[in-house]
Amino acid sequence: MKFNRQTKKDAVSLDITPLIDIVFLLVIFLVVSTTFTDKTELTIDLPQAKGQVQMQSNDAVEVVIDAAGEYSVNGKRLINDDINTLKSAISQIVNNNTKRPFLITADAKTTHQSVVKVMDAAGQLGLTNLSITTVQPDE
Repeated sequence: MKFNRQTKKDAVSLDITPLIDIVFLLVIFLVVSTTFTDKTELTIDLPQAKGQVQMQSNDAVEVVIDAAGEYSVNGKRLINDDINTLKSAISQIVNNNTKRPFLITADAKTTHQSVVKVMDAAGQLGLTNLSITTVQPDE
C-alpha cells in the first residue's frame, strides 16, 4: 500500500505576520493612551494643641480665613474667594521664594473646603513650609 505524502504546496500554513502587526499596534496604543499621574503631596507641619508655643517669623505669609470663608492675605482682604485670586495675592507677596514660611489661620467655624483651598493654592505655588495656627486649650 502506497501512501501519498503531502507536498509543501498541499500543507496548510498559518501566516502570523498580520497577527504580530496587530499586537504591536495594540501595544503602541496602550502605551500612548496610558496616563501617568504624579502624586503631589504638600508637606504640612501639623501643630499639636498642647505643646510649646512657637513664634512666627516676620517674613511669613499669613492667610486668615474667617467664619464666612472670606480670605485675607497679610491683612489685605481679597475681593472674592476664587482660587486664582488667592494664588495671585499669595504669589505677589512670595516673589518666587518657595522656602518662605506660610501660615494658615482659620476660624473654628470655617468650612473644611476653605482651608483645603488655601492649602491647594500653596501647593500649586510650590510653598512647602506650611503651618496651621492653633490656640492652647484651657486647662
